[in-house]
Amino acid sequence: MKNLSIACLVWGVAFAGLAAASPQAEADAQARQIVSKLTLDEKTEQLLNGAPAIPRLGIPAYNWWTESLHGAFGPGATTNFPQPVGLAASFNDRLMHDVAAAISTEVRAVYALGRHKPNPNKIGGALNTWSPNINIFRDPRWGRGQETYGEDPFLTAQLGKAFVHGMQGPDPTRPLVTAAPKHFAVHSGPESTRHSVDVWVSMQDLEDTYLPAFRAAMVDAQAGSIMCAYNRVNSEPACASHSLLVKTLREDWKFTGYVVSDCDAVVDIHANHKYAPDAPAGVALALKAGVDSECNGATLSNTPGLGERYKQALARGYIREADIDTALVRLFSARIRVGDLPGLAERQFPAGNRINATDHRALALRSAIEGLVLLKNDGVLPLKASARIAVVGPLADARRVMRGNYSSGQTGPTLTVAEGLRQQFPAVTLVPFGPTITDGDPVPASAFVAPDGSPGLRASYFNLQPGSPREPGKRRFQAKAFASHGVTQIDSRAGDFAEAGDVTRTVWTGFYVAPETGSYRLGIAGVKGHVRVAGRDVTLAKRPTRWAEPVALTQVDLKRGERYALQFETESGVGAPPGMIWKRVSRQPLADLRAGVQGADVIVAVVGLTSDLEGEEMPVKIDGFTGGDRTKIDLPADQRAYLQEVAKSAKPVVVVNLSGSAIDLSWAHANAAAVMQAFYPGEGGGQAIAQVLAGAANPAGRLPVTFYKSADDLPPFDDYRMAGRTYRFFDKPVVYPFGHGLSYSSFRYEPVKVEVNDDGKAPSLVVSTAITNTSARDGDEVAQLYLVPPRFEGSPRLALRGMQRLHLKAGERREVSWRLEARDLSFVDRDGVRQVMPGSYGLSVGGGQPDTGAPFERASFSLAQRLTLPR
Repeated sequence: MKNLSIACLVWGVAFAGLAAASPQAEADAQARQIVSKLTLDEKTEQLLNGAPAIPRLGIPAYNWWTESLHGAFGPGATTNFPQPVGLAASFNDRLMHDVAAAISTEVRAVYALGRHKPNPNKIGGALNTWSPNINIFRDPRWGRGQETYGEDPFLTAQLGKAFVHGMQGPDPTRPLVTAAPKHFAVHSGPESTRHSVDVWVSMQDLEDTYLPAFRAAMVDAQAGSIMCAYNRVNSEPACASHSLLVKTLREDWKFTGYVVSDCDAVVDIHANHKYAPDAPAGVALALKAGVDSECNGATLSNTPGLGERYKQALARGYIREADIDTALVRLFSARIRVGDLPGLAERQFPAGNRINATDHRALALRSAIEGLVLLKNDGVLPLKASARIAVVGPLADARRVMRGNYSSGQTGPTLTVAEGLRQQFPAVTLVPFGPTITDGDPVPASAFVAPDGSPGLRASYFNLQPGSPREPGKRRFQAKAFASHGVTQIDSRAGDFAEAGDVTRTVWTGFYVAPETGSYRLGIAGVKGHVRVAGRDVTLAKRPTRWAEPVALTQVDLKRGERYALQFETESGVGAPPGMIWKRVSRQPLADLRAGVQGADVIVAVVGLTSDLEGEEMPVKIDGFTGGDRTKIDLPADQRAYLQEVAKSAKPVVVVNLSGSAIDLSWAHANAAAVMQAFYPGEGGGQAIAQVLAGAANPAGRLPVTFYKSADDLPPFDDYRMAGRTYRFFDKPVVYPFGHGLSYSSFRYEPVKVEVNDDGKAPSLVVSTAITNTSARDGDEVAQLYLVPPRFEGSPRLALRGMQRLHLKAGERREVSWRLEARDLSFVDRDGVRQVMPGSYGLSVGGGQPDTGAPFERASFSLAQRLTLPR
């Protein structure tokens, strides 16, 4: 770090006169000085997400590819909060702020741990994050909808702003971590066509649905970055869109931060969209439109020469060197302002013990509880303390399902639903399910035994032979390991050794031990290798699985306490993150079910999906799922059949559904005594579900998406028009509506008062009521304010325009109010013009949408003047 210290001194002297300037201006000026010292070769390499070190200037390497959608990416167990759609179910922007602030702390702690050895070819460890995902979850078939805050633009905007504020801290000019809302714009499935699709969308839908949350995050919350999407929008690739990146973002919204591309979206401009004739033309289009940092997946495999495309574009006259400099000034300014590079007041970073700290774990549990949505309850809940419970279903003892996608490789201790119930009740029987598509939990570190009998495994590392090709599949490695040590689980730490080359082979040896005798399905991700069972080698994988590729599972019978030998291996830059998964299953699930529920008073059936079935561009193609998306919204067929068998017991059934998207729960609504939607609730999920079922916690979550009866009721998945979608435009019966959720408490609303200020300038409203907890139990209520606008072409049925989550003690009465400004009152006409429209408006305030079973009160008001608002 000697050169960095020298650079710090030089920069400090050069800019001593700028002490009175704003952090943004001061950092920009210092960034210009840095860029002026770079060679063209150095400049072009800095345009990639994997920015190499520049030793002569004391500038360390930096990888902009850092994620923290609902928890920091990093080594060790970071805190795993509920999947964003589950956080959205809390309808609590203050909670979202607190969650983002905790994640921000862990992102900075992870950065501090690796600050002196940054790796430009490894994801994670930077002081920026490619979060939040504020695309609109417009269709339940989209696999990535779980990453969003649901289907409503207002809810998404409020939660997105809270996330950005929590992540960046109080001063956007000196963010603690730079947030990058994504994917700008009109990006919400299908996954299979995202690299080439041209999404045509009306100006009305663009301004009314797809852009409001981005405007809120960039204009109101002042996010320091933004990620452009893969798809085209009205013929322009999103990452080369003059309309989006220049006109809307830079000119209308006055954005001064940096733009990052989605990974390989710049490559898509020529390779898949065919919008440019070749790679140099493609990068030129992106750079000229304002993409400052190109995420390119080839950086992860150490592919050299990625900056050559920019030099070729310069040589052909497609771009000027000044265009490159503009992008680099934004990027280096961002690194200075977050404290990665010196020049401003030095930053203090959290210690490693802040990762998965006690208060963060408590917040994960609280957020899991607040996001649970009780959909039906005929009085069976909360369960009696003496209840004898049979917990059944494929996800009853599943752990991985709690985490959702885009989560760190390790998280804090996570209970299954069965384990959580055992904490709350004395008599819980777990009934194993048969083999199914949701199987597969990480094998815990406690199951591994090293060759010498110590806990863990033995990891050995091998470098390439001299002269070996570097391409995967052609590499030749040395026979002798350059290092070997014990690891707690299947984890490669070759980079801890000075002898390591940038391409290595890792081999793990040791044993695994089953906790119970039974039949297990085994598999490995990101590695190849075999295990030894009953005297024979069982190959689990002949090659490492790729990112998001399904893991093949092999069923074997294991005995408790017996050691089974394993040998796995992988190469750097090849395959998914390494890991071993298993699931104990029944060879006779229906017989086990009948026997297991005989002595029970109530059955808790835990069903649903996993983020290994629904997610980002996944090579999955089975009944109901393709490419990460869903082709229908039913539960898997074996789960539907199993629930039918459960019902034959004639005992009360509580259905707990785990999924990132809406499921057709018609059968459960008609047949179960209670139904709960848990989404993917994070590391606190098992405890949270059990506490709510036991009554130790009082539910109050609300659905951030509509639960439809069938995908057949919706327009085609690849139709981006909003007509016939979401609660705002859908007019058919549903199973459960947006905003629905029950409590163990009851609430009453008083008549709504509306004060109108319509003085001919900018109209506003003050809406007030009082809410009383009419039950004998303390609880939360989520008050929702909906507007019904005057009728116009393309108008919504109604639209959420306010929300407050309140904790009310038994019998407590509290007055609540909202102030609605002109933008809150505005709607978008056919031509895409946002305006406050003259006419009569309807308004409701209650615990859900009006006329859906929740308590509510109606009011009305009129506005006389038309007011056009800026974009």
